[in-house]
Amino acid sequence: MSLPTALSSASMLSRIFPRLSLQSSHTSQLLRYTPNSLFTAAAAAPAAIALGIPAILSDIWDSILRAVPKKKTSHMKKRHRQMAGKALKDHLDLNTCSSCGQTKRAHLLCPTCVSAHPVEIFSLALTPSQLISCSGASSLKVHSTTEPDFSLVQSIDGAHKIGCHHLAASRDGTRLVSVGFGGEVKLWSSVVGGVWVVNEGGFESKQKVSEVWAVALSADGEYLAGTTLDGHIKVWHVVGQDNKVSQIRDLETKGSFGMCIDLSADGRLTASGHANGNVYIFLNETGRMIHSLSGLVSPVRAVSFSPAGKLLAAAGDSRVIQLYETSSGEQVATLTGHTSWITSLDWSHTGEYLLSSALDGKVKVWSIERRACVATHSESDVAIWSARWLPKVGGTTEKFVTASAKGSITFYREATGG
Repeated sequence: MSLPTALSSASMLSRIFPRLSLQSSHTSQLLRYTPNSLFTAAAAAPAAIALGIPAILSDIWDSILRAVPKKKTSHMKKRHRQMAGKALKDHLDLNTCSSCGQTKRAHLLCPTCVSAHPVEIFSLALTPSQLISCSGASSLKVHSTTEPDFSLVQSIDGAHKIGCHHLAASRDGTRLVSVGFGGEVKLWSSVVGGVWVVNEGGFESKQKVSEVWAVALSADGEYLAGTTLDGHIKVWHVVGQDNKVSQIRDLETKGSFGMCIDLSADGRLTASGHANGNVYIFLNETGRMIHSLSGLVSPVRAVSFSPAGKLLAAAGDSRVIQLYETSSGEQVATLTGHTSWITSLDWSHTGEYLLSSALDGKVKVWSIERRACVATHSESDVAIWSARWLPKVGGTTEKFVTASAKGSITFYREATGG
């Protein structure tokens, strides 16, 4: 089955920016549910070209921002924050960046090296040995998770000309998919040495799949699922060494913008979250919708299956996390504590803990057994778009990584207990 007729980059942008074009039927819907900052990077390149704004204005604006007094945080408030996140120990150890030789904090990426992400980082993807990140800039960055300093091992320059908003990697680390603000969907393969190369064959139409927003890959990388602006769930089969992609299903929902998607580890189920607050679970073998889940009335920005596939976590603008049994569709728990939109969810490898990030910069670790938050990290004062557990090696403690609107990637360890 051939893919939908692709739209141009300009057409895709017209769907995102209503002031540039009023022709798109999806524009107001997409803009309504997505923070303005998410589109800043995507609009920056074409706007600068069209308006010809002198570079000096940027310097003037930076000077104005520096002149604005910064609100100081009291010692008591800092202490309260530390106590609230007592299970997350402060790590002040320093080491030397293996790439540039600069001294840095041990649990942070080198500020000099990560400056290649000059804008907000929107998504993280993990393989057994690597972390891939994307932002409003054109490059994808690949860091090693097996080295103590998480060194940069590859920079894929020009991957998406006006930035990338979603990434997904197969659990076996063989395939990666990225979705750009220009509407393009790219499939990547890991070759010898863990180097990522784009698949030139790719999709049958060799054109942009401009309606796709969020994506997910099956554990073996053979199946790719993506949500669309009009609420459809498209499923593709990735075949052979040349990674030829053919669409095999087009699942319908109630027509609301699909904001997030996940595939269960065993490949049996697909879950999607939508702008109208609905969450759907599909049986992949038949393509039949088996559950339409209630409990969230606001846009759903994250859905995530537990490792065993028995539970589904869903969250978004309602600021709560709902847990559902996938067999019955029954809501079994509501986790409360976030005070801002929840942007991402991720289960620990054992399924004991759930990680969540929010627009206000807070990251929480939840105990599934206790149905309670056991740790809160609030070091960042800007949006955390993605938080992911790192691959667990041997008997090491659980670790996780976050990506923020400041363009920084931060690693944490000993995130549970305490």
